[in-house]
Amino acid sequence: MAAPIPNGDPVAEKAPPSGRRRPIAVAIVLLLGIAGLVAGSCLIGGNWLPPAGVFGILLHEITHGALGAACGGVAPSSAVCTVWTEVVWDARMPTILVAILCGAALALSGGTLQGTFRNPLCDPFLLGLSSGAAMGTSVLFTFQIAVADQATLAPGLIVYAAARRTMRTPEALVLTGVALSALFSAVLAIFLFLNPSGSIQVSFWLLGNLQGETWDRVGILAAVLLVAGSVLAVYGRELNVLQLGPEVAESVGVGAQRTTRRLVLLSTVITAVAVAFTGVIGFVGLVSPHVIRLLVGPDYRRVLPLAALFGGFFLLGASDLAQEILPQVFLPVGIPTSIAGVPFFLYLLYRRRPGAV
Repeated sequence: MAAPIPNGDPVAEKAPPSGRRRPIAVAIVLLLGIAGLVAGSCLIGGNWLPPAGVFGILLHEITHGALGAACGGVAPSSAVCTVWTEVVWDARMPTILVAILCGAALALSGGTLQGTFRNPLCDPFLLGLSSGAAMGTSVLFTFQIAVADQATLAPGLIVYAAARRTMRTPEALVLTGVALSALFSAVLAIFLFLNPSGSIQVSFWLLGNLQGETWDRVGILAAVLLVAGSVLAVYGRELNVLQLGPEVAESVGVGAQRTTRRLVLLSTVITAVAVAFTGVIGFVGLVSPHVIRLLVGPDYRRVLPLAALFGGFFLLGASDLAQEILPQVFLPVGIPTSIAGVPFFLYLLYRRRPGAV
Protein backbone atom coordinates (compact mmCIF):
# COMPACT_ATOMS: atom_id res chain seq x y z
CA MET A 1 0.00 0.00 0.00
CA ALA A 2 1.20 3.45 -0.88
CA ALA A 3 2.21 5.91 1.79
CA PRO A 4 -0.40 8.39 2.99
CA ILE A 5 -0.84 11.38 0.75
CA PRO A 6 -0.02 14.62 2.48
CA ASN A 7 -2.39 17.56 2.48
CA GLY A 8 -5.41 15.56 1.50
CA ASP A 9 -6.50 14.40 -1.96
CA PRO A 10 -5.51 16.84 -4.72
CA VAL A 11 -8.16 15.63 -7.17
CA ALA A 12 -10.92 15.72 -4.60
CA GLU A 13 -9.82 19.12 -3.33
CA LYS A 14 -9.76 20.77 -6.73
CA ALA A 15 -13.31 19.64 -7.57
CA PRO A 16 -15.60 22.57 -6.78
CA PRO A 17 -18.66 21.80 -4.68
CA SER A 18 -21.73 21.37 -6.81
CA GLY A 19 -25.38 20.54 -6.25
CA ARG A 20 -25.14 17.68 -8.73
CA ARG A 21 -22.54 15.81 -6.70
CA ARG A 22 -24.54 13.83 -4.20
CA PRO A 23 -23.10 10.30 -4.28
CA ILE A 24 -25.46 8.92 -1.62
CA ALA A 25 -28.51 10.09 -3.55
CA VAL A 26 -27.11 8.66 -6.78
CA ALA A 27 -26.42 5.33 -5.07
CA ILE A 28 -29.95 5.17 -3.66
CA VAL A 29 -31.49 5.91 -7.06
CA LEU A 30 -29.35 3.25 -8.74
CA LEU A 31 -30.16 0.65 -6.10
CA LEU A 32 -33.87 1.35 -6.44
CA GLY A 33 -33.55 1.19 -10.22
CA ILE A 34 -31.79 -2.18 -10.02
CA ALA A 35 -34.44 -3.51 -7.63
CA GLY A 36 -37.18 -2.38 -10.00
CA LEU A 37 -35.46 -3.97 -12.98
CA VAL A 38 -35.00 -7.24 -11.08
CA ALA A 39 -38.71 -7.39 -10.30
CA GLY A 40 -39.62 -6.55 -13.88
CA SER A 41 -37.05 -8.94 -15.38
CA CYS A 42 -38.62 -11.87 -13.55
CA LEU A 43 -41.81 -11.24 -15.53
CA ILE A 44 -40.01 -11.39 -18.88
CA GLY A 45 -39.67 -14.73 -20.58
CA GLY A 46 -41.13 -17.19 -23.02
CA ASN A 47 -43.86 -18.27 -20.58
CA TRP A 48 -46.14 -15.65 -19.06
CA LEU A 49 -46.57 -15.85 -15.30
CA PRO A 50 -48.95 -13.79 -13.14
CA PRO A 51 -47.15 -10.90 -11.40
CA ALA A 52 -48.63 -11.76 -8.02
CA GLY A 53 -47.27 -15.29 -8.29
CA VAL A 54 -43.82 -14.09 -9.37
CA PHE A 55 -43.53 -11.55 -6.56
CA GLY A 56 -44.76 -14.14 -4.08
CA ILE A 57 -42.05 -16.56 -5.21
CA LEU A 58 -39.36 -13.89 -4.91
CA LEU A 59 -40.45 -12.87 -1.42
CA HIS A 60 -40.79 -16.49 -0.33
CA GLU A 61 -37.37 -17.57 -1.66
CA ILE A 62 -35.44 -14.48 -0.54
CA THR A 63 -36.72 -14.83 3.02
CA HIS A 64 -36.50 -18.66 2.99
CA GLY A 65 -40.22 -18.92 3.54
CA ALA A 66 -40.40 -16.50 6.45
CA LEU A 67 -42.50 -13.99 4.51
CA GLY A 68 -45.10 -14.38 1.82
CA ALA A 69 -46.87 -17.40 0.43
CA ALA A 70 -45.24 -19.38 -2.33
CA CYS A 71 -46.61 -18.21 -5.70
CA GLY A 72 -48.59 -15.52 -3.90
CA GLY A 73 -51.48 -17.94 -3.42
CA VAL A 74 -52.53 -17.62 -7.08
CA ALA A 75 -51.20 -20.95 -8.41
CA PRO A 76 -53.97 -23.43 -9.24
CA SER A 77 -52.08 -26.30 -7.60
CA SER A 78 -48.87 -27.09 -5.72
CA ALA A 79 -47.47 -28.81 -8.82
CA VAL A 80 -47.98 -25.66 -10.88
CA CYS A 81 -46.43 -23.57 -8.11
CA THR A 82 -43.37 -25.84 -8.15
CA VAL A 83 -42.98 -25.32 -11.89
CA TRP A 84 -43.37 -21.55 -11.51
CA THR A 85 -40.72 -21.54 -8.77
CA GLU A 86 -38.28 -23.42 -11.00
CA VAL A 87 -38.88 -20.98 -13.85
CA VAL A 88 -38.53 -17.82 -11.77
CA TRP A 89 -35.93 -18.76 -9.17
CA ASP A 90 -33.81 -21.42 -10.91
CA ALA A 91 -34.00 -20.24 -14.53
CA ARG A 92 -34.59 -16.49 -14.61
CA MET A 93 -33.01 -15.24 -11.37
CA PRO A 94 -29.44 -16.56 -12.02
CA THR A 95 -29.45 -14.87 -15.43
CA ILE A 96 -30.62 -11.61 -13.86
CA LEU A 97 -27.94 -11.70 -11.18
CA VAL A 98 -25.19 -12.61 -13.66
CA ALA A 99 -26.23 -9.62 -15.78
CA ILE A 100 -25.95 -7.31 -12.75
CA LEU A 101 -22.63 -8.75 -11.59
CA CYS A 102 -21.12 -8.83 -15.08
CA GLY A 103 -22.19 -5.24 -15.73
CA ALA A 104 -20.70 -4.18 -12.40
CA ALA A 105 -17.44 -6.01 -13.16
CA LEU A 106 -17.05 -4.45 -16.61
CA ALA A 107 -17.86 -0.98 -15.31
CA LEU A 108 -15.45 -1.33 -12.40
CA SER A 109 -12.70 -2.58 -14.70
CA GLY A 110 -13.35 0.16 -17.25
CA GLY A 111 -13.29 2.91 -14.64
CA THR A 112 -10.08 1.55 -13.15
CA LEU A 113 -8.30 1.39 -16.52
CA GLN A 114 -9.48 4.87 -17.48
CA GLY A 115 -7.93 6.21 -14.31
CA THR A 116 -4.79 4.08 -14.54
CA PHE A 117 -3.97 5.09 -18.10
CA ARG A 118 -5.44 8.59 -17.74
CA ASN A 119 -7.41 7.95 -20.92
CA PRO A 120 -11.20 8.45 -20.92
CA LEU A 121 -11.57 6.23 -23.98
CA CYS A 122 -10.24 3.09 -22.25
CA ASP A 123 -12.52 0.10 -21.75
CA PRO A 124 -12.05 -3.37 -20.19
CA PHE A 125 -10.94 -4.84 -23.53
CA LEU A 126 -8.16 -2.30 -24.05
CA LEU A 127 -5.40 -4.83 -23.31
CA GLY A 128 -6.49 -7.37 -25.93
CA LEU A 129 -8.82 -9.27 -23.61
CA SER A 130 -11.67 -9.55 -26.15
CA SER A 131 -9.50 -10.98 -28.92
CA GLY A 132 -7.83 -13.33 -26.44
CA ALA A 133 -11.22 -14.56 -25.25
CA ALA A 134 -12.42 -14.97 -28.84
CA MET A 135 -9.34 -17.04 -29.65
CA GLY A 136 -9.96 -19.24 -26.60
CA THR A 137 -13.57 -19.74 -27.62
CA SER A 138 -12.54 -20.70 -31.16
CA VAL A 139 -10.20 -23.33 -29.67
CA LEU A 140 -13.13 -24.67 -27.67
CA PHE A 141 -15.38 -24.92 -30.73
CA THR A 142 -12.62 -26.30 -32.99
CA PHE A 143 -10.80 -28.77 -30.71
CA GLN A 144 -13.29 -29.11 -27.81
CA ILE A 145 -10.66 -27.78 -25.38
CA ALA A 146 -11.95 -25.32 -22.79
CA VAL A 147 -9.32 -22.56 -22.68
CA ALA A 148 -11.49 -19.43 -23.06
CA ASP A 149 -10.82 -18.18 -19.55
CA GLN A 150 -7.05 -18.79 -19.77
CA ALA A 151 -6.87 -17.04 -23.16
CA THR A 152 -8.77 -14.10 -21.72
CA LEU A 153 -6.23 -13.75 -18.92
CA ALA A 154 -3.18 -14.13 -21.15
CA PRO A 155 -3.07 -10.61 -22.71
CA GLY A 156 -3.51 -8.83 -19.40
CA LEU A 157 -0.91 -11.01 -17.70
CA ILE A 158 1.61 -10.24 -20.43
CA VAL A 159 0.95 -6.52 -20.04
CA TYR A 160 1.23 -6.96 -16.29
CA ALA A 161 4.63 -8.62 -16.77
CA ALA A 162 5.72 -5.70 -18.96
CA ALA A 163 4.65 -3.25 -16.28
CA ARG A 164 6.41 -5.24 -13.57
CA ARG A 165 9.68 -5.74 -15.41
CA THR A 166 10.47 -2.05 -15.81
CA MET A 167 8.83 1.34 -15.67
CA ARG A 168 6.50 1.68 -18.64
CA THR A 169 4.46 4.64 -19.72
CA PRO A 170 0.68 4.23 -20.07
CA GLU A 171 1.11 4.63 -23.81
CA ALA A 172 3.56 1.71 -23.96
CA LEU A 173 1.22 -0.54 -22.00
CA VAL A 174 -1.73 0.37 -24.23
CA LEU A 175 0.31 -0.31 -27.38
CA THR A 176 1.34 -3.67 -25.91
CA GLY A 177 -2.32 -4.52 -25.57
CA VAL A 178 -3.01 -3.40 -29.15
CA ALA A 179 -0.19 -5.61 -30.46
CA LEU A 180 -1.46 -8.61 -28.49
CA SER A 181 -4.96 -7.98 -29.81
CA ALA A 182 -3.66 -8.13 -33.38
CA LEU A 183 -1.79 -11.35 -32.62
CA PHE A 184 -4.79 -13.07 -31.08
CA SER A 185 -7.01 -11.90 -33.96
CA ALA A 186 -4.60 -13.50 -36.43
CA VAL A 187 -4.63 -16.79 -34.50
CA LEU A 188 -8.43 -16.59 -34.34
CA ALA A 189 -8.58 -16.25 -38.13
CA ILE A 190 -6.48 -19.41 -38.48
CA PHE A 191 -8.79 -21.40 -36.20
CA LEU A 192 -11.90 -20.20 -38.02
CA PHE A 193 -10.27 -21.16 -41.32
CA LEU A 194 -9.76 -24.68 -39.93
CA ASN A 195 -13.35 -24.84 -38.71
CA PRO A 196 -15.64 -22.55 -40.77
CA SER A 197 -18.75 -23.75 -38.96
CA GLY A 198 -17.35 -22.39 -35.71
CA SER A 199 -17.41 -18.84 -37.03
CA ILE A 200 -21.14 -18.59 -36.36
CA GLN A 201 -20.72 -19.78 -32.77
CA VAL A 202 -17.77 -17.46 -32.14
CA SER A 203 -19.56 -14.48 -33.71
CA PHE A 204 -22.62 -15.14 -31.58
CA TRP A 205 -20.49 -15.43 -28.43
CA LEU A 206 -18.66 -12.20 -29.25
CA LEU A 207 -21.98 -10.32 -29.06
CA GLY A 208 -22.69 -11.46 -25.51
CA ASN A 209 -24.67 -14.36 -24.14
CA LEU A 210 -26.68 -14.20 -20.93
CA GLN A 211 -28.66 -17.38 -21.37
CA GLY A 212 -28.33 -20.59 -19.38
CA GLU A 213 -26.69 -19.02 -16.33
CA THR A 214 -26.53 -20.99 -13.09
CA TRP A 215 -26.26 -20.27 -9.39
CA ASP A 216 -22.67 -21.57 -9.44
CA ARG A 217 -21.72 -18.81 -11.88
CA VAL A 218 -23.49 -16.27 -9.70
CA GLY A 219 -21.42 -17.39 -6.73
CA ILE A 220 -18.11 -17.22 -8.62
CA LEU A 221 -18.83 -13.78 -10.09
CA ALA A 222 -20.02 -12.44 -6.75
CA ALA A 223 -16.93 -13.74 -4.92
CA VAL A 224 -14.47 -12.33 -7.49
CA LEU A 225 -16.27 -9.00 -7.64
CA LEU A 226 -16.45 -8.70 -3.86
CA VAL A 227 -12.75 -9.43 -3.31
CA ALA A 228 -11.32 -7.53 -6.28
CA GLY A 229 -13.82 -4.69 -5.96
CA SER A 230 -12.95 -4.20 -2.30
CA VAL A 231 -9.24 -4.01 -3.15
CA LEU A 232 -9.87 -1.56 -5.99
CA ALA A 233 -11.93 0.63 -3.67
CA VAL A 234 -8.86 0.97 -1.45
CA TYR A 235 -6.92 2.35 -4.43
CA GLY A 236 -9.40 5.13 -5.15
CA ARG A 237 -7.17 7.76 -3.57
CA GLU A 238 -4.09 6.54 -5.46
CA LEU A 239 -6.04 6.69 -8.71
CA ASN A 240 -6.89 10.30 -7.97
CA VAL A 241 -3.23 11.15 -7.54
CA LEU A 242 -2.22 9.28 -10.72
CA GLN A 243 -4.33 11.78 -12.68
CA LEU A 244 -1.69 14.39 -11.87
CA GLY A 245 1.05 12.36 -13.56
CA PRO A 246 3.56 9.72 -12.39
CA GLU A 247 6.15 12.29 -11.30
CA VAL A 248 3.70 14.06 -9.01
CA ALA A 249 2.44 10.71 -7.71
CA GLU A 250 5.97 9.59 -6.83
CA SER A 251 6.66 12.92 -5.13
CA VAL A 252 3.76 12.43 -2.71
CA GLY A 253 4.52 8.81 -1.92
CA VAL A 254 2.36 6.94 -4.44
CA GLY A 255 4.39 4.34 -6.35
CA ALA A 256 3.12 4.86 -9.89
CA GLN A 257 4.65 1.69 -11.31
CA ARG A 258 3.57 -0.52 -8.43
CA THR A 259 0.06 0.90 -8.38
CA THR A 260 -0.30 0.60 -12.17
CA ARG A 261 0.64 -3.06 -12.33
CA ARG A 262 -1.65 -3.98 -9.43
CA LEU A 263 -4.60 -2.16 -10.95
CA VAL A 264 -3.95 -3.73 -14.36
CA LEU A 265 -3.83 -7.20 -12.80
CA LEU A 266 -7.06 -6.71 -10.82
CA SER A 267 -8.87 -5.27 -13.84
CA THR A 268 -7.70 -8.19 -15.97
CA VAL A 269 -8.96 -10.78 -13.49
CA ILE A 270 -12.38 -9.12 -13.14
CA THR A 271 -12.81 -8.78 -16.90
CA ALA A 272 -11.61 -12.32 -17.61
CA VAL A 273 -14.12 -13.90 -15.24
CA ALA A 274 -16.98 -11.83 -16.65
CA VAL A 275 -16.04 -12.56 -20.26
CA ALA A 276 -15.60 -16.28 -19.61
CA PHE A 277 -19.24 -16.49 -18.49
CA THR A 278 -21.03 -14.03 -20.75
CA GLY A 279 -18.88 -13.35 -23.81
CA VAL A 280 -17.70 -9.96 -24.99
CA ILE A 281 -20.22 -7.20 -24.17
CA GLY A 282 -19.14 -3.81 -25.40
CA PHE A 283 -19.63 -0.26 -24.10
CA VAL A 284 -20.71 -1.14 -20.55
CA GLY A 285 -17.22 -0.56 -19.18
CA LEU A 286 -16.69 2.50 -21.36
CA VAL A 287 -19.94 4.37 -20.77
CA SER A 288 -20.67 3.65 -17.09
CA PRO A 289 -17.71 5.54 -15.53
CA HIS A 290 -18.41 8.55 -17.76
CA VAL A 291 -22.04 8.71 -16.64
CA ILE A 292 -21.01 8.60 -12.99
CA ARG A 293 -18.33 11.28 -13.47
CA LEU A 294 -21.00 13.53 -14.96
CA LEU A 295 -23.16 12.96 -11.87
CA VAL A 296 -20.71 12.99 -8.95
CA GLY A 297 -17.44 14.41 -10.26
CA PRO A 298 -13.97 12.91 -10.89
CA ASP A 299 -13.17 11.49 -7.44
CA TYR A 300 -12.43 7.79 -8.05
CA ARG A 301 -13.37 6.92 -4.49
CA ARG A 302 -16.92 7.70 -5.60
CA VAL A 303 -16.67 6.85 -9.29
CA LEU A 304 -15.67 3.20 -8.94
CA PRO A 305 -18.45 1.90 -6.64
CA LEU A 306 -21.14 4.00 -8.31
CA ALA A 307 -19.94 2.95 -11.77
CA ALA A 308 -20.32 -0.67 -10.68
CA LEU A 309 -23.94 0.01 -9.70
CA PHE A 310 -24.65 1.79 -12.95
CA GLY A 311 -22.99 -0.99 -14.95
CA GLY A 312 -25.25 -3.58 -13.35
CA PHE A 313 -28.30 -1.42 -14.02
CA PHE A 314 -27.23 -0.76 -17.62
CA LEU A 315 -26.54 -4.38 -18.56
CA LEU A 316 -29.69 -5.75 -16.92
CA GLY A 317 -31.77 -3.13 -18.72
CA ALA A 318 -30.07 -4.05 -22.00
CA SER A 319 -30.76 -7.72 -21.37
CA ASP A 320 -34.47 -7.02 -20.82
CA LEU A 321 -34.54 -4.89 -23.96
CA ALA A 322 -32.88 -7.66 -25.98
CA GLN A 323 -35.65 -10.05 -24.94
CA GLU A 324 -38.44 -7.58 -25.67
CA ILE A 325 -37.29 -6.29 -29.09
CA LEU A 326 -37.76 -9.69 -30.77
CA PRO A 327 -39.53 -11.99 -28.29
CA GLN A 328 -39.40 -15.00 -30.62
CA VAL A 329 -35.70 -14.59 -31.48
CA PHE A 330 -32.75 -14.69 -29.09
CA LEU A 331 -30.97 -11.37 -29.51
CA PRO A 332 -27.42 -11.14 -28.08
CA VAL A 333 -27.21 -8.55 -25.31
CA GLY A 334 -24.24 -6.85 -26.96
CA ILE A 335 -26.52 -5.46 -29.67
CA PRO A 336 -28.64 -3.18 -27.44
CA THR A 337 -25.59 -2.14 -25.41
CA SER A 338 -23.91 -1.03 -28.63
CA ILE A 339 -27.02 0.72 -29.89
CA ALA A 340 -27.23 2.69 -26.65
CA GLY A 341 -23.48 3.05 -26.15
CA VAL A 342 -22.30 4.31 -29.54
CA PRO A 343 -24.34 7.56 -29.57
CA PHE A 344 -23.38 8.30 -25.99
CA PHE A 345 -19.74 7.57 -26.75
CA LEU A 346 -19.78 9.96 -29.70
CA TYR A 347 -21.49 12.58 -27.56
CA LEU A 348 -18.77 12.29 -24.92
CA LEU A 349 -16.05 12.30 -27.55
CA TYR A 350 -17.14 15.54 -29.17
CA ARG A 351 -18.20 17.44 -26.06
CA ARG A 352 -15.10 16.58 -24.01
CA ARG A 353 -12.92 19.56 -23.25
CA PRO A 354 -9.22 19.22 -24.03
CA GLY A 355 -7.42 17.66 -21.09
CA ALA A 356 -10.64 16.55 -19.35
CA VAL A 357 -10.94 13.01 -18.05
